[in-house]
Amino acid sequence: MNITLLSGSPETIQTGTLVIGVFADGALPPTAQLLDAALGGRLASLVKLGEVGAEAGSTLVLHGPTGVAAERLLIVSLGKTQPLSEKAFRDALAGAGKALASSVATQACVILSDLAPAGRSPEWRLRHAARILADGAYRFDAPGKRRDAPKPPGAGEIGLLIEAPTTEELKTAAREGAAIAEGMALAKDLGNLPPNVCNPGYLAETGQALGKEFGFEVDVLERADLEKLGMWSLLAVGRASYSPCKLVVMHYRGGPAGAQPIVLVGKGVTFDTGGVSLKPAALLDEMKYDMSGAGSVLGTLKTIARLGLPINVIGIVPAVENMPGGNAARPGDVVTSMSGQTIEILNTDAEGRLILCDALTYAERFNPACVVDIATLTGACVVALGSHASGLFANDEPLAAELLKGGVDSGDRAWQLPLWDDYQVQLKSNFADMSNLGGPAAGSVTAACFLARFTKTYKWAHLDVAGTASIGGDAKGSTGRPVPLLSEFLLSRSQAT
Repeated sequence: MNITLLSGSPETIQTGTLVIGVFADGALPPTAQLLDAALGGRLASLVKLGEVGAEAGSTLVLHGPTGVAAERLLIVSLGKTQPLSEKAFRDALAGAGKALASSVATQACVILSDLAPAGRSPEWRLRHAARILADGAYRFDAPGKRRDAPKPPGAGEIGLLIEAPTTEELKTAAREGAAIAEGMALAKDLGNLPPNVCNPGYLAETGQALGKEFGFEVDVLERADLEKLGMWSLLAVGRASYSPCKLVVMHYRGGPAGAQPIVLVGKGVTFDTGGVSLKPAALLDEMKYDMSGAGSVLGTLKTIARLGLPINVIGIVPAVENMPGGNAARPGDVVTSMSGQTIEILNTDAEGRLILCDALTYAERFNPACVVDIATLTGACVVALGSHASGLFANDEPLAAELLKGGVDSGDRAWQLPLWDDYQVQLKSNFADMSNLGGPAAGSVTAACFLARFTKTYKWAHLDVAGTASIGGDAKGSTGRPVPLLSEFLLSRSQAT
């Protein structure tokens, strides 16, 4: 999608679709009033008649509107009259993006003049608008799926109509939003691919392709390399799979030489059967999304590389497939992690922490400024927070505050949960330094406490995205989260250097 900035009177803009936001009741916003005058009062009449839906993001199309140069007018509800909230702002843009993606018009202009949540800058609005509109055009072309009729092309050219003079800062904000959407699209594609396609080798190939496209170094460690490193915890998870375990390490060096990198570690379980501790059959197909942490790391690397951020970032993806079989790990097995700490495996379905602990130990060698791991780690986090917020744990409060702010600023929010030593006792084992399961109580907390034992030498945060990285039901698919949160965090870090 090509997104540009425009200025001028909306009624004179020649485009396939002109998008205007109005409240479902009450007075029209100032720009909508000017457009209404050109339309002979038709906008105000539609609002008065109740034709504009009360739910922000609902849409209404006028074809061949008299008085404006556009071929059609897309009216988007901003919800009921009130100071425009950030949620209504995002919902309105999402509704517009969805409508434009299914339109026969290939060009559109979105009027942003009246879309201004209190306290947010023009740059913030443009970054969000570009990201949400581009994300609305996302389509997953499922391999092998037959289609009876071609879909409309949708709007590939979108102009954002702003009231302020165009500046480099505003252009950059729009470019950032489009790049974040591009990273989200990669994360979505990886999550939505079937697990017989997106296996550990595929994740490695994706990382290598990114490195080739953007000119950064990528290392792929194979089983023999992992054995030499002593990653027996990671290897235990994937040893029954036909697809060999991989550790993908991407080195993006956009910052000064020698500057400490930020390390992102993404859980890459490309399919999780639960192993010997087999999962129930219901919704088992959705376990292909258990690599969403890895997908978000790859997507975020694509975003920052596209933008050329002046920052050093290392992406680490431990990629495995958790399968049952004659060589599978068993409950009761004791394995030695790369750190030298031993782990009693009580449940082979608590596998994410077993691969992350070795990847987190590996991260030490880079002398990181901080490490953030991203994982669909626990169903307990879904119970606690649902699908609205990711769970956040950290051993450093300033780092936690940065990530929380990145979530608020991007709309991809997280909520901090405790990482108290009080919970560590639940990981006690009679046969090893720790067990990989803390019992039914506070499952997301004890999982984070397990990881904390491997992160004592650096600042670290853990994002549990089990509830936010994908959705089920009729709309089943990857959400691309938390690429927006991570991108916002890295943008802020790069601007602070």
